[in-house]
Amino acid sequence: MSKMTMTQKILAAHAGLPEVSAGQLIEAALDLVLGNDITTPVAIREMEKIDRKEVFDRDKIALVMDHFIPNKDIKSAENCKCVRQFAIKHEISHYYDVGEMGIEHALLPEQGLTVAGDVIIGADSHTCTYGALGAFSTGVGSTDMAAGMATGKAWFKVPAAIRFILTGKPAPFISGKDIILHIIGMIGVDGALYQSMEFSGDGIQYLSMDDRFTIANMAIEAGGKNGIFPVDEKAKAYMEEHGRRPYTIYEADADAEYTASYTIDLASLKPTVAFPHLPENTRTVDEIGEKIAVDQAVIGSCTNGRLEDLRIAASILKGKKVKKGLRLIIIPATQQIYLQAMEEGLLKTFIEAGGVVSTPTCGPCLGGYMGILAAGERCISTTNRNFVGRMGHVDSEVYLASPAVAAASAVAGYITGPDAI
Repeated sequence: MSKMTMTQKILAAHAGLPEVSAGQLIEAALDLVLGNDITTPVAIREMEKIDRKEVFDRDKIALVMDHFIPNKDIKSAENCKCVRQFAIKHEISHYYDVGEMGIEHALLPEQGLTVAGDVIIGADSHTCTYGALGAFSTGVGSTDMAAGMATGKAWFKVPAAIRFILTGKPAPFISGKDIILHIIGMIGVDGALYQSMEFSGDGIQYLSMDDRFTIANMAIEAGGKNGIFPVDEKAKAYMEEHGRRPYTIYEADADAEYTASYTIDLASLKPTVAFPHLPENTRTVDEIGEKIAVDQAVIGSCTNGRLEDLRIAASILKGKKVKKGLRLIIIPATQQIYLQAMEEGLLKTFIEAGGVVSTPTCGPCLGGYMGILAAGERCISTTNRNFVGRMGHVDSEVYLASPAVAAASAVAGYITGPDAI
């Protein structure tokens, strides 16, 4: 009898095997291949080197222009032109450019392109986001993306798994970001190296889909191959609202093998911040002590640019003003989110508070544009990485936090929790 985890069951099904085990090399069929405006041009050049000139399935490739879009310079314009021409030539169904684009990992679930039971690769490390819906999704290099576009298959080493049992109900303002930062602080940035982070427990019922997307998104920041959640009523409702195609639910065997198991009481968690220069360098806001002044606050990215994130930020900013001299940049993750935020009056709240609102883009998260830091500047950000020079100058600092903490800090002028303002 098999003793397979959720991830292993999905991979076995896509490899056409009755069972797989950790460490096994398999070739699996792909349900979706993703690329963006930075990684796709490289993949296109790699694909041109191989004999196969056609894509395996024009409906199973998604190309999302999101990192430097609208184009910030000549190089980004050339990259987008390269992808645009490829999409036209191959009649790619799911090509998202200016006017339709959003940040890829928020856009694809919204468009119903990712569902439970899928195997998805993307030439972007945060492709692991779709595990929130019970899919196996992971980031790959552009060469693997090229092979995936050409053949519809990819090689994998089947990952072992770590189990995270989430119990209890989180306090108000405790979000998926606080949970995943707590976990990364606990196990370290290589604590789940090439392993599947599998979430379970009665605490999951209290997590919104936006919370789960955030947690799965940052599995890579603990070194994980992927993060994955069980498919419950909330996940089913999300897929039925957004879905274009049927999904398959896989459940871990009762005796599935895990290399480690952690139980986390969500009720005990506090607002958490990752200090420079690693996501594992975490402290709760009440452990900070000193007042750490910030020059900029960013609320957005594939981690925290969803509607719920904007609503939380707006609830804190309403009737308040951003600290004089501090820059608050808000980036809705998709056009749909932007529109909904406008209709709900959230954008009005942000602008009246003294923030600026950008079109959907990855922008400042990777030091791209729309919020680059100068030497000596500090930013509190809802993004996913705070490496040296991640958002600009090598002498700048990035502090990772939830939208609630970022919004509160933008008002206070220093890093603080939402209860303090």
